[in-house]
Amino acid sequence: MKNNKHANPPREVIVVEGRDDTKRLIEAFGKTIQTIETNGSAINQATLEEIRAAHEKLGAIVFTDPDFQGERIRRIIEQAIPSVKHAYIKPEEANAGKRGKSLGVEHATRESIIKALEAVMTPNTVEPVFIHKAELMRLKLIGHPEAKVRREYISNHYHLGHINGKQLQKKLAMYQITLEELTNQLKAGEQNGNI
Repeated sequence: MKNNKHANPPREVIVVEGRDDTKRLIEAFGKTIQTIETNGSAINQATLEEIRAAHEKLGAIVFTDPDFQGERIRRIIEQAIPSVKHAYIKPEEANAGKRGKSLGVEHATRESIIKALEAVMTPNTVEPVFIHKAELMRLKLIGHPEAKVRREYISNHYHLGHINGKQLQKKLAMYQITLEELTNQLKAGEQNGNI
């Protein structure tokens, strides 16, 4: 049976790639949800200015597909508006279930969309503190056979989206995740059998 009760919409404007994404957000939050569509990867200056204006007035959350083009759009917006917020959906939650179909927010369940927007990450706009690569190696997050699984655990816990070894240090700094927090979270994951 379909749940027709909508979740409370975020106050911010949600930046998505296309109208199918907007439709999914309306299904989850109702018609009061506000979106800006980038029309795929062809994001232009006018769209960036629209996002900037929305961000200054209400705040903006970038919610693009978990694929190469979605990450590219995210980077373009982040360069133009460093304090924009981010919501991430896991690739397995955005899978159409059909071979050859691309990943997309429009394929995600209502629950996955709501969860992603509840776990919005706000980048740090002060000078970031980087965790040294030697510490990331010690924590088996880079340069170790288990690194990918351990990074995935951290990414899922902090809602960072897909991250590889090269991106890890930057993402941790961007969201002010400290070495102590990271260490404690990994220990908890190990104790609970999640890693």
